[in-house]
Amino acid sequence: MRRPRRTAALTVTALMTGLATTVAAPATGAVPDPVLPTPESEVNITGLPFTGTTPDGSVRGYIDAHSHLFMEDGIGGAAVCGSVFSENGIADALQDCTAHGPHGGTALLENLTRNGSPFGTHDTTGWPTFADWPAYDSLTHQQMYYRWVERSWRAGQRVLVNQLTSNGLLCSINPGTYQDCDEMAAIRLQIADAYALQDFVDAQYGGPGEGWFRIVTDSDQARDVIAEGKLAVVLGVETSEPFGCKQTLRVFDGCSRSDITAGLDELYGLGVRSMFVCHKFDNALCGVRFDSGSTGTIVNAGQFLSTGTFWNARSCPADEPHDNNPGNVELPDELDWLPVPPRYPSGTVCNAYGLTSKGEFLVEEMMRRGMLIEVDHMSAKAADRTLEILEEAGYGGVLSTHSWTDERYLDRIYALGGFVTMYGHDTEDLIAEYRRTADVRARYDITGVGFGFDMNGFGGTPDPSDGRVTYPFTSLDGGSTLDRQVTGDRVWDVNADGVAHYGLVPDYLEDLRVTGGEPLADDILRGAESYLRTWATAESDATS
Repeated sequence: MRRPRRTAALTVTALMTGLATTVAAPATGAVPDPVLPTPESEVNITGLPFTGTTPDGSVRGYIDAHSHLFMEDGIGGAAVCGSVFSENGIADALQDCTAHGPHGGTALLENLTRNGSPFGTHDTTGWPTFADWPAYDSLTHQQMYYRWVERSWRAGQRVLVNQLTSNGLLCSINPGTYQDCDEMAAIRLQIADAYALQDFVDAQYGGPGEGWFRIVTDSDQARDVIAEGKLAVVLGVETSEPFGCKQTLRVFDGCSRSDITAGLDELYGLGVRSMFVCHKFDNALCGVRFDSGSTGTIVNAGQFLSTGTFWNARSCPADEPHDNNPGNVELPDELDWLPVPPRYPSGTVCNAYGLTSKGEFLVEEMMRRGMLIEVDHMSAKAADRTLEILEEAGYGGVLSTHSWTDERYLDRIYALGGFVTMYGHDTEDLIAEYRRTADVRARYDITGVGFGFDMNGFGGTPDPSDGRVTYPFTSLDGGSTLDRQVTGDRVWDVNADGVAHYGLVPDYLEDLRVTGGEPLADDILRGAESYLRTWATAESDATS
């Protein structure tokens, strides 16, 4: 069992007190020198964060609409090694998992996803050498240490949507699990983590409300925080069985409508403002958009273990919205104990399961509260019905935050007033998606775009930039100068290391600017404003 780090067991009363914290007065000069633990990671950036608004009253800055700050407390506490922060300092925060063994040889999830073999090894030392992690292709080591997030904020990031997540099935089989596998218990713990980090940063800058990390609960508050040059943090939920809404053997009785109402009331009271209806496994609310390839085979095996059934994939027309083909890939030898999925048709397929009556009820209850509704991870059938409900109500609070919905739905999302971001792909892939979707944005005069890095979410981050970034460089917003990021003995360079951790997001954006051009950079800087407009639309369209 890994030694527990600092606790974040805040009471509901304490969390509500955090929600009521007043916003600090606008910054008028240089960033104050924070009181930091010693030793600490560097940020390697000079200059002032952009404050105020543009001449037309818009906020300015980029948005990551989909990352997982506190995955350290998801999936049983041993899926992502290392903490976002620790009162005892970086050496305590950034430790490898005990379950990885002294040389990393027993890190099953790490080795299967990075080295392709459970017999792979890695250096487990951590601070100060960080010889093998974090890395762009390491999925089980903390990539969002708070100082790395601070570097991105200071380089122009103004919105971070922190997706609270877990997976009960993976928790139950992952070596080293030591926390409750109930997904809602993990989400509550991560909410407490978020407020604990806000307090931790506040203390560095002089007290409540003074720090740069600000949890926000409405669009006006977010706009004020951004105008002050700080980071507006939005809490969202992305989990497979919210409120216990599990389905077993195609029976959708894992939760009741009263469970859904009580669960939403609790989450809303704790500051959550956006949510996915389903994630990796079909649940009592909706069918999912399948993963593909070897990942699809493994996740489908998990679907069986969790629900008692494999995905029900049927052939469907290629010219209509459809789901990914889960494929017929054999499981690696190390996973030969998993159930073997059936063979599926080649070509385009659709999940036979859409939005259930309970799923429709959840969507309606979110609309009543003015919450943002995520359609990513929904099957094509579920997304279609969800959009119908939103269109019938004229409700604009809809999101697609990491390229996980059929692009044919973008027209309908934008027509409602929704917001879409791209997954944090490798540079060339993101530019290709940006250009491929340009026409639909133009039809609705959409100029702001964003990305969802899915950091700490097991999706991987961009690979090395092949020498395109020259250090030092100017931040995307033009106000700061960045050199190579240093943590302990390790000097990071996006050209050689890719986006190994969140502190290299600004370096990646410089690669996007150099490779994709200034129009792309300008649209990225308009992303925060575009998101806030969608959020304000949801609040004004609330049906309660």
